[in-house]
Amino acid sequence: MEDYRVIQDNRCYPIGTVVVEEGVHFSVIFQGESCSLVLYQAGGKAPVKQIPFPEENRVGDVWSMTVAGDFRGMEYCFELDGKMTEDPFGKHFAGREVWGSETHLNQVLRASVVQEEYDWEADRRPEIPYEDCILYRIHPRGFTRHPSSKVENRGTFAGIAEKIPYLKELGITTVELLPAVEFQEVMAAPGTFPEKSSQELKPSGKLNYWGFVPALYFAPKASYCSGKEKHPEREFKDLVKALHRAGLELVMDFFFTGQEVETFVLEVLRFWAREYHVDGFHLIGFPPCRLIGHDPYLSRVKLLAQSWDDVNGGRNKHLARYNEGFAIDMKRVLKGDEGMVSSLAFHIRNNPKEQAVINFMANVNGFTLMDNVCYDQKHNEANGENNQDGTDYNCSWNCGVEGPTRKKKVVDMRRKLLRDAYLLTFLSQGTPLLMAGDEFGNTQNGNNNAYCQDNEISWLNWNLTETNRDLLEFVKAVIRFRKAHPMFHMPQEPKIMDYLSCGQPDVSYHGVKAWCPEFESFRRQLGILYCGKYGKLPDGTCDDYFFVVYNLHWEPHEFSLPNLPKGRYWHVAIDTDAKSVNGIYPAGEEPFLEKQKLYLVEPRTIMVFVGKAASPEILARLEEQERQRAAEEKERKEKEKRKKGENGKKRPKANNK
Repeated sequence: MEDYRVIQDNRCYPIGTVVVEEGVHFSVIFQGESCSLVLYQAGGKAPVKQIPFPEENRVGDVWSMTVAGDFRGMEYCFELDGKMTEDPFGKHFAGREVWGSETHLNQVLRASVVQEEYDWEADRRPEIPYEDCILYRIHPRGFTRHPSSKVENRGTFAGIAEKIPYLKELGITTVELLPAVEFQEVMAAPGTFPEKSSQELKPSGKLNYWGFVPALYFAPKASYCSGKEKHPEREFKDLVKALHRAGLELVMDFFFTGQEVETFVLEVLRFWAREYHVDGFHLIGFPPCRLIGHDPYLSRVKLLAQSWDDVNGGRNKHLARYNEGFAIDMKRVLKGDEGMVSSLAFHIRNNPKEQAVINFMANVNGFTLMDNVCYDQKHNEANGENNQDGTDYNCSWNCGVEGPTRKKKVVDMRRKLLRDAYLLTFLSQGTPLLMAGDEFGNTQNGNNNAYCQDNEISWLNWNLTETNRDLLEFVKAVIRFRKAHPMFHMPQEPKIMDYLSCGQPDVSYHGVKAWCPEFESFRRQLGILYCGKYGKLPDGTCDDYFFVVYNLHWEPHEFSLPNLPKGRYWHVAIDTDAKSVNGIYPAGEEPFLEKQKLYLVEPRTIMVFVGKAASPEILARLEEQERQRAAEEKERKEKEKRKKGENGKKRPKANNK
């Protein structure tokens, strides 16, 4: 048996475990009177040794000691005033390798003492600017848990890595991961309280699928790891490294209750940024945003939160506001509510210089995008709460039928509204976020609060990529369109001014008449003109001109099209009513507009006109038409001249004799 002994050590260490030449330094925060380290052989039931922390090593509420010995294959926890407790700074825990096992509920987890080394192989963060990002939010388990995912390691970090080719093909740049740290998914029955050590918790029969609960924040979740021998730290690092090699980023969700010590929260984020090369964090709950936002260690890491009031992010634009207001307003725009044109105009351009905004139409807490056009009311019966949970304010419209239907008119309307919703998201200046599965019509059967649904309600059904291939292809095309045209993802908000003195503002608003915007409450139409001289392509040339028409009314409206500079002509790039082409034309094949002045836009339709030079064939036809018009005009003038000449001749005087 290894002889573990406390040795004299006056060096300073961070909280947690630190491997030193003699053994391991342990430290823990505890406000009580007695504290001991309890050691176990990995997988063993009985303790190998219990070592009290020396009272003289205590500084404030921090207990520490260096223990000499060989700790390979050893696990530990702490005994604090007689109660066994996990180390909140533990890096890997044994005991929760099986997802949903009720034996976890009253189990004290033991952490591994020594962590394995990892070769990052010159890994580097992509550091993609917010204006170039396409976020994609996934559940670590539900993303690939369904058999239709066709990955080898379903419901795991490795399963996500297997889907990287799909992510690249879709066009996303940044994966946002729901909580992936070691949280307790087995929910306790009401009336049992973990803080009462004498009371044993009883399972409620529900699982916390989302993971927005307190956790052991320094350890990746073991049940999200593949293989019989679990190595969650290695598998998570493999995922990050694989994403970075593909040019993709990883943002992690972290939920904090507000009861944590602020410096502890800071240490958690610093650890994941340093140890796991994570590219960013979505801070949920009650995080100390001011402290986090000013931290120099995190100054180049993406930080997403509900608000960054009074926080100066410094030179790097790394702070972003999670824009729930965008979802509420844009869903009302989509269904044609009154008084929303001003909100539409605001959200389309909103992109502050100091902080990014994250724009989404659907997210975890609410309907999926498909359900948003299929249900008027929530259907959370499967949650076992008599449909009392979840918000009643969904801003949705079922298009006339509640739930699934085979009525062609309803199905076509729903698809058209989905195409509109994609455009509302991806043509807005902020950073777009897509909830995984929304690109191919994922449904939760009307459940808008699937927090406890670890089943096919929440798992992505990848068969829908074929069933709804038209939606998937439209989303891919729209993402390509956004990336190809800097006018739709500018580094900062358009000024609505002609600050380049080129004769037009960068962006301008219009009504059904050009240069006459209409913001009355009953209006549901808006035109937005983008002057391509304000957007620079990678080769240094200017972007195209664009005129985006939003007709969210249930009636058609004729829009006048603004005049273009000489040599440019309007073409149709996107028309969500054009079912025959799935709403979008390939680049270079946009049809020329025969009538350049007026266009009748169908009900509930978004159109994108692109102003560019016409093809040689069309130019030849236009020149011929111009020659014909000139000839006709010349002939008309000659006729008028001859007529005037005839009228001007003096008639002979009549002979009255």
